[in-house]
Amino acid sequence: MKLIARTLYGLEQVLADELVSLGAKGVSAANRAVIFEGSKSLLYLVNYSSATALSFLVPLAEFNIRTKDDLYNGCLKIHWNDYLKNDSTFTVVPVVNSPLFKHTGFPALVVKDSIADYFRKKTGRRPSVDALNPDIVVNLHVSNQKVTVSLDSTVIPLYKRGYRTEQTIAPVNEVLAAGILRLTRWNRQSLLIDPMCGSGTIPIEAAMLASGMPAGRYRSFFGFQKWQDYDENLFREIRLKEEEKIRKTDIKIQASDISNEAVGYARSNIKRAGVGELIELNTADFKDIKPVSAEGVLVMNPPYGQRITPEDIDSLYSMIGTTLKHNFSGFNAWILSANREALKNVGLKTASRHILFNGALECMLAGYELYTGSRKAAGKSTM
Repeated sequence: MKLIARTLYGLEQVLADELVSLGAKGVSAANRAVIFEGSKSLLYLVNYSSATALSFLVPLAEFNIRTKDDLYNGCLKIHWNDYLKNDSTFTVVPVVNSPLFKHTGFPALVVKDSIADYFRKKTGRRPSVDALNPDIVVNLHVSNQKVTVSLDSTVIPLYKRGYRTEQTIAPVNEVLAAGILRLTRWNRQSLLIDPMCGSGTIPIEAAMLASGMPAGRYRSFFGFQKWQDYDENLFREIRLKEEEKIRKTDIKIQASDISNEAVGYARSNIKRAGVGELIELNTADFKDIKPVSAEGVLVMNPPYGQRITPEDIDSLYSMIGTTLKHNFSGFNAWILSANREALKNVGLKTASRHILFNGALECMLAGYELYTGSRKAAGKSTM
C-alpha cells in the first residue's frame, strides 16, 4: 500500500528516519508529510509506535477534476463497501486549496453525497454522517485540480498519547517534544535536563524514548480498528512484540519548574506514563539548578512573552544565557522559542537552528554548545 504520514512542519526528515527504522520502504519526505509504502501490518505498527507522526492516511483514489461533478463521479467509483457498512457512520475532513471551490466545506458535502448515493444504489440504505464520533474518517485533499481521497487510519491524532490529562497553559505538543529530542541527537544515555518542564511532556517523551516504549502504549483507540478488514489478532501480536522491546535503563532525567502547580501536573502525568523511576522532578528556579553530571543535554521551552512584559522577557532570557554559561559548561543546550528578539538576549552563539511550529506559533529551536576551555570535541558524546 501507498501510505501518507502527517507530521508537524520541520519534523519531516525526523519522521522519515523513524519510519525507515520501523520497516517502511520507498520513504520520501514532503511538506508536513512523509510518503512511504507498507503492508497492513506496518500500518498497525507505525500507528502504535511512531512518536513523531500525527496520523497515517491510506489513499483510496487519486484523480483530476474540473467541476464538482467530476469530484462526485470520481468518488462514486471507489469501492466504499470494502471499508464501510451501510449502517456505519462516517465524516469527511477536507483540505482544499483550489480555485474550483470558494468554500472548503462544499467539496466535503459533494463527497458525502457521493458516498451516500453509492450505498443507496448498492443496498438501498445509506450510512449516516457523524462528525463527532464517526466509525470512518475520510480525508479529502484537493490541490488545484488534483484530488486525493484517503482513509484516516488514526482518527484521534497521535499526539494524544493518553498519559497527559493535566496540563499548563500552552503545553508542548507530544509529537513536537518527541521531534525536538531527536533533533538534539541526544544519545539516550547521557543526562537530560528540562528546567522549565511545565506539565512534563519533554521529560516523559525522553523517558519513553530511552526505554523503547511505544508512543501509542496508553492509547485506547485507533481509527483502523473500525475498518471492515480490521485484524484484531494481527494488532494484538504487533502490540505484544513492541512491548517486549521495552528495556530497563539507568538513565536519569532531571525535570523541574518554578511553578508548584506545574510540578504537580507533571508528577501526575509522569506517574500515568509509568516512567517515574527515570525522572527526578523538583520545584526549582532555573538559575539555582546545578547539574549532577559534567555533561549532558538541556532542553527548555521558556515563556515567549505573550503574558509578561517586554522588559521582563528580556531579563528572563538574559538570565537563561548567564545560567547556561556559568552552570552548564560541557552541555549541549536547546531552547525552543517563538520570540526571536528575546532569544538574542541569551547572548550565546548558536551552533544550529531549526524552524518548528508550536501550535500556530513559528518557533526557533536554537542549539548551543557550551564548551569548557577550548573548543575540543567537548560535549560530542552527549549528542
